[in-house]
Parts: sequence; structure tokens; C-alpha cells
Amino acid sequence: MNTKDITILLVDDEPDILEIVGYNLTAEGYNVVTAENGVEAIKVAKKKKPHLIILDVMMPEMDGIEACEQLRKLPDLQSTIITFLTARGEDYSQVAGFDAGADDYITKPIRPKVLVSKVKALLRRLKEEESSDNVVKIGSLVINRDEYKIVKDKKEIVLPRKEFELLSLLASKPGKVFKREDILDKVWGNEVIVGGRTIDVHIRKLREKIGDNSFKTIKGVGYKFVV
Repeated sequence: MNTKDITILLVDDEPDILEIVGYNLTAEGYNVVTAENGVEAIKVAKKKKPHLIILDVMMPEMDGIEACEQLRKLPDLQSTIITFLTARGEDYSQVAGFDAGADDYITKPIRPKVLVSKVKALLRRLKEEESSDNVVKIGSLVINRDEYKIVKDKKEIVLPRKEFELLSLLASKPGKVFKREDILDKVWGNEVIVGGRTIDVHIRKLREKIGDNSFKTIKGVGYKFVV
């Protein structure tokens, strides 16, 4: 996929951020569309179906957390990458963002060139998924990486991007204990710093949707998928 084929939605209530970040992403060849609040972001996303959404947290009318929750309910945006761009660095804010279905978290201020490199790293995940044709079947659970779809007991389950990637990783080798640092590296990548509770939040969500007995915590080590 060429950069000219990739659409990025940039959402922020600060005109300077929209102008500076938008300019740098456009200079890289991406199609950039903008919105100034969460309500507008949802309208633009429905119309443009962006590959990546860069979303501020503190905005008028509808904040980024609520906007992310609403965006994740849209079937056409299930495979869209959503990353927060915000000055808030508190753990509770990060956890709330991931809980809402965000994929990553970038703290501002950030130099434009660094942001561009992070955007490229995030979009590489799209290419990796495009080249994957694996379908994992474990009992009544089917993970289709091509279609980004989960089916359990013949019922489709919609998962946010990071929950899908985490489940896909753990289920790729049932019984294998994945260390926390390996999970962070393979699911989130070392290009983005995330809080220590990030994995726990996502595992909790997966337990609610897939089944509590499917995931076992290995205290002080990590997690494994149990058949």
C-alpha cells in the first residue's frame, strides 16, 4: 500500500496541532483529513474510512475517550488504527484510552519528525496483516487474521484492534507462557511507550468476551491461552 493510498484522520481542537502535524504528514504523501472535536471526527470517519486516526483526548463537545468508544462500534472501522495524541500522561488516562479501544498512545509535545516515524511504524502493522493469511482454529474458536474476525461457538465477536492482536498472539501457541515484555513488544511494539497496566486491561476485556477460563495469569511472568 502506497502512502498516497493511506488516509489519516487527525483530530485536535488546537489549530496549530492540526496545521503542523497535518503539514508534516501531507509532506510524506499521506491523505490527511481533520476534525476539531469528537462529534466531527465520527462524521468524517464514517465518510472517509481512514486507515489511521490520531485522536486528542481533551476536546469540546465530545472528548477523545468517548469518540474512540463510538468509533469502535462502527463495523467499517474495526481494522482502523486509533492512537491518542495528548498532553495528558497519567496512567488512568492511558488505561481509559486503551479500555475504549485505542491501539496506542503518544504524548505531546512531540517533534513532527518523531511523530511521522511513529505513524510509519503504526502503519507497518497494516502491511503485516495484509500479508498474513493465517486462520487459527482452536476448539470452537476461529481467528481469521485476513478478515480480522473472531468466531466462537459459531457467533462472531467484534474485538478492538489490540484485543484482536493480543488474542491472536496468545492463541497462536496454546499453553505457551508469553512473558509480559514479549507481549508488549509483539503487540504494541517498542516504538510506543505504554503503561504497565495496559496488558492487564486488555486481558480483562478478552476474558469478558472470550471466556475467563481461556486465559491464565502466570504471576510475575505473563499470560497463556488455555484450551
